[in-house]
Amino acid sequence: MAYETILYAKDGAVATVTINRPKVLNALNPKVVAELGQAFAEVAADDEVKVAILTGAGGKAFVAGADIAAMSVMNPVEARNFSRQLQEVTSFMEALGKPIICAVDGFALGGGTEMALACDFIYASEASKFGQPEINLGVIPGAGGTQRLSRLVGKNWAKELCLTGDIIDVALAKEIGLVNRVFTSEELMPAALKTAKKIASKGRVSTKACKDLINFGFDVPLDHALRMEADAFGICFASPDQKEGMTAFLEKRKAEFKGSK
Repeated sequence: MAYETILYAKDGAVATVTINRPKVLNALNPKVVAELGQAFAEVAADDEVKVAILTGAGGKAFVAGADIAAMSVMNPVEARNFSRQLQEVTSFMEALGKPIICAVDGFALGGGTEMALACDFIYASEASKFGQPEINLGVIPGAGGTQRLSRLVGKNWAKELCLTGDIIDVALAKEIGLVNRVFTSEELMPAALKTAKKIASKGRVSTKACKDLINFGFDVPLDHALRMEADAFGICFASPDQKEGMTAFLEKRKAEFKGSK
């Protein structure tokens, strides 16, 4: 479908969603959020797509935050509705049965950090910076920043970032576990695409099971989470990909996974 604020492209089994408002550093407004929701619904519905990459256009910012001009005139009900809209889209991304890699080049602030947190992991350029500066505007993160950030980097770092509004460089972001890998700006998208294609070459059932178990087993008591893992392990054996993977191993050849989810 046609989009106004994002770009959608496919390269084989990989879809790339690019937030395309470089003149305002890809700031989020209700239109952008709605189109992101539509784009990831397209990813979910397209059986050819196995992995997605989320990035931003322009080279200066992934997303520099929410559109302050749009937010400044919101009343409390409108602000809550915008927060819920953001949360619904990020929750859909998190629950999507296909991995999403976030490629950050430049600023990822406020809603930008929160969008990145909804992805499965983050690759970033050396110029990237992260932060939750909402407190400097008299508000708080509204797209999962107080929740996903603490689950990823721990409560203490989440509190420091949310309470100070400080912006951190990519080196510290990697040190605290927010970012997986760091590249030059030129290397970033090729590296993200290489990893996306590697993941896309795996079996669909096992890929989805890994994402789901890590995401939704994290806060479940360990004994229950282990039962979830055993159930999913068993379900993998109903997939043609399990037969192909193990047969290929025994035959000393590369597996060709073609099973459906």
